[in-house]
Amino acid sequence: MKRRATITGLGKYLPEKVLTNSDLEKIVDTSEEWIKTRTGIKERRIAAENEPTSHLAFQAAKKAIDDAGISPSDLDLIMVATVTPDMVFPATACLLQDRLGANNAAAFDLEAGCSGFVYGLSVASQFIETGMYDNILVIGAETLSKITNWDDRSTCVLFGDGAGAAVLQATNKGGLLAFDLGSDGSGGKSLYMPGGGSLNPANKETVNNNMHYIYMEGNPVFKFAVKKMGQASIDVLKKANLDTNDVDLFIPHQANIRIINSAAKRLKLDDDRVYVNLHKYGNTSTASVPLALIEAYEEGLINNGDLLVLVAFGAGLTWASTVMEWNKEA
Repeated sequence: MKRRATITGLGKYLPEKVLTNSDLEKIVDTSEEWIKTRTGIKERRIAAENEPTSHLAFQAAKKAIDDAGISPSDLDLIMVATVTPDMVFPATACLLQDRLGANNAAAFDLEAGCSGFVYGLSVASQFIETGMYDNILVIGAETLSKITNWDDRSTCVLFGDGAGAAVLQATNKGGLLAFDLGSDGSGGKSLYMPGGGSLNPANKETVNNNMHYIYMEGNPVFKFAVKKMGQASIDVLKKANLDTNDVDLFIPHQANIRIINSAAKRLKLDDDRVYVNLHKYGNTSTASVPLALIEAYEEGLINNGDLLVLVAFGAGLTWASTVMEWNKEA
């Protein structure tokens, strides 16, 4: 039997502060009903000023490591998928490696927009399948509130903060069966943060022009997501010689309820086979898929032997999907 990667530990962290739609009504020209109808979001979590992304990642990572029954020194590799690193460099994963005391682990950040966690699973899977590493920590962590323009009503209603972590180890039964990854860089300008990099280095002008905030053209991103979420799911199932009838639970990126419903309809999946926690957290980017996976597991919706499809789309523009046979006690 082929050596595969499987998830053996899970952990999440959500900031305490809750920002509801009614709270947003007092900040920008919007309404609770409009937000809920158009997006499916009711509230989101907001990190405190002294909570950088590495703090959220650390809290989630500790729980995942404990859940896997290993110690930080057992880790071979730490990957943090994020678009909101603590700083440009060093990598947030390196800050996390030091704080965890994971003295034997390599560490790097992975940036593929909201698809980052599933991209991270694919990278971890390769290391484990080849036998190079045995214990890998993959984290999706974001503090999007820190790069959100709270005067822009088209974006500030969408995003939230959080972190989800997974420990991956080897198995010869089930695990991560296939991946489908892709990108379309021609859509990069539809979702980006223009300031702070080498193209537009931070200065007084970039700050005054609000260039250090998320910029999004909603329609192109929506159309891209509707197309790719369903197609990437179908494609990854084909790679695993499976079809939609085999799927026990569909766990999509939690960006917009209309996008989720569109993908589910294309896959012909009933509501009880689609997991949604968007209403509680909004779009948490790389943390979205792991948070949904963890909460579905906590709610008893996932059992060993179940077939899961995880799929996401994000800035880049990127997409990523995986199909896995759940085998957490491997």
